[in-house]
Amino acid sequence: MFGKFSRRQFGKLAGLSALGAATAGNAAKSQPAPAVDRHAPASFPKDFLWGTATSAYQIEGAVNEDGRGRSIWDTFAHTPGKIEDHTTADRANDHYHRYKEDVGLIKALGVKAYRFSIAWPRIFPDGTGAPNPKGLDFYNRLIDELLARGIEPYATLYHWDLPQALEDRVGGWRSSDTSKAFADYAGYVAERVSDRVKNIFTLNEAGRFLNFGYGWGIDAPGLKLPTSELNQARHHVALGHGLAVQAIRAKARPGTKVGPAENIAACVPAFDTPDNVRAAEMATRELNAGLLGVMLEGKYTDGFLEYSGKDAPKFTAEELKIIGAKNDFVGLNIYAPQFYIAASDQKPGWKVLPFPASFPHMNSEWLRVGPEVIYWAPRLAAKIWNIDTIYISENGTSSEDKIAADGQVYDLDRIMFLRNYLRQLQRATAEGVPVRGYFLWSLMDNFEWIFGFEKRFGLYHVDFETQKRTAKLSAAFYREVVAQNAIGA
Repeated sequence: MFGKFSRRQFGKLAGLSALGAATAGNAAKSQPAPAVDRHAPASFPKDFLWGTATSAYQIEGAVNEDGRGRSIWDTFAHTPGKIEDHTTADRANDHYHRYKEDVGLIKALGVKAYRFSIAWPRIFPDGTGAPNPKGLDFYNRLIDELLARGIEPYATLYHWDLPQALEDRVGGWRSSDTSKAFADYAGYVAERVSDRVKNIFTLNEAGRFLNFGYGWGIDAPGLKLPTSELNQARHHVALGHGLAVQAIRAKARPGTKVGPAENIAACVPAFDTPDNVRAAEMATRELNAGLLGVMLEGKYTDGFLEYSGKDAPKFTAEELKIIGAKNDFVGLNIYAPQFYIAASDQKPGWKVLPFPASFPHMNSEWLRVGPEVIYWAPRLAAKIWNIDTIYISENGTSSEDKIAADGQVYDLDRIMFLRNYLRQLQRATAEGVPVRGYFLWSLMDNFEWIFGFEKRFGLYHVDFETQKRTAKLSAAFYREVVAQNAIGA
């Protein structure tokens, strides 16, 4: 089963398809009220931020150029049997050389923001020590090109490409030395880009890269640690986030905002009753206690420590204070519901319901179709942790994406997916859930981790032989959503 997992095993989404209804304006008392158009588009807040997203290792290529160091994913992808189609991201989308063309693709969508990641081994080839000026030069060029096109850059500092030197030298996230090195890297970058980059994500999907990379051996670096060591690595990642927040606040320009992007363990009430909603709230807090919870609360829950027992991480009060440093926003990567929850009269007051074999899924088998998750996950998170700014930092789906005889890609399944999820997201914003923006994953097809180039998540089709980019039908759909700031029928 694990062989079928993709990078978003822990991605989550929420919400039933809610029909948007336009409300009539105040009419003169002498005239009859106009009929409500129940097919009118469901609008988002007027300042809602629309964007798209990528990550460095998945698109950049140029792995041996301009002083870039080796990452754990370079090593892993070159290890026989690790990538299903036997490819690597050595070239990927060649974005390193084609970034201007790709920024043009972003501009064509009409979005106002782009979430990209910075490759740590481009900046510090050995993880620490002397920085590599040519590495930062690339991101400066990219940032300047985005701004010249009217697109706001949102930078992510860690999207899984840990410098191999740190893995070799100290054991990667098994050591708090990596937490400190990450903070140094974060402060260095923030000091140099925050004159133009006002929003910085620290870590992307810690739950994924820890469990898959250090627990199950499916992702880089391919380790299968005992539970106690995995939980300690989890603590070091949370500590790295907290230290990075401190470093960014110390080094960045005033007004720079920072927060994590996490694939929240998304819980959805089996159906909407007060008891089930309360149960889903309790489950959300406990099932996220080891990462997102401790980042937002500055403490591990009693339930997490009791469940972990002798395998609980070792920590100090000072470390918890650092981990709990205030965030300006929280990014939630939401793809599929991970848990459906029902109330229970037995401890702990909630239970996880099994998925039936017939539960629908997308082209990726792990990506169960549950639009209601993009409603419930941010709603519950905002209430539990009193969050006032949430971004959906990733959401999207893979599709078969075959090029038709006329040269087009008619990805109707992706449009179906987006239409239903965005309706649920609109439902959330209409009810006051503080989701301020949405970053569609992904701008274009790319190296999809253990699947290589077999799984396509992009709005643009990429021929990886010729590097030709072709807009899919979903690109036109998303462009219309952005232009209308609304989701239609």
